[in-house]
Amino acid sequence: MANERTYADWQARMQKVILPKWTELPNFDLYMDQVLLLINETLQPLGVDPVTAAMINNYVKHKVILSPIKKKYQIMQLADIIVISLLKPSYPLDKIRQGIDQVTATGYPKRAYDSFITALTAQLHHLDAPVSISDQDPSGGLTVAAAQLIVNKLRTDELLRINQAQVQPQQIEK
Repeated sequence: MANERTYADWQARMQKVILPKWTELPNFDLYMDQVLLLINETLQPLGVDPVTAAMINNYVKHKVILSPIKKKYQIMQLADIIVISLLKPSYPLDKIRQGIDQVTATGYPKRAYDSFITALTAQLHHLDAPVSISDQDPSGGLTVAAAQLIVNKLRTDELLRINQAQVQPQQIEK
């Protein structure tokens, strides 16, 4: 009875989401099938579309992520794929890469990724908490705003799904 889920059910599910920090990602190289399994298991609780090999190959082709070395992907590529997968419904790939580059320009990729995961998880766990962005930390502000964008997209998608299940469209008279 998936159509009978409520917004409160969705909120409760989001409060349980745990996304991996950098040190929780595999610290060894993975083949494509292993990457797909890891990424899709990681993102499945959020209800986002699954990542495919064609999508990852497209990211490599368009230089959004680094090419695999001997068909193996490393931790930095995994982190990039997670971030890209979450932002792709809202931004084109070149903008996402530009944002990642901006945030990592002022800090190490590990720190930037962990900050993003922390901001996203905090917003998922406290959906109604106010979000604060400081002029003093533009990279941090970008990270928080990106996390907020993802949460708002997920929330909008869920509310649309609930609304469609509850409200029958009426014909417009001509």
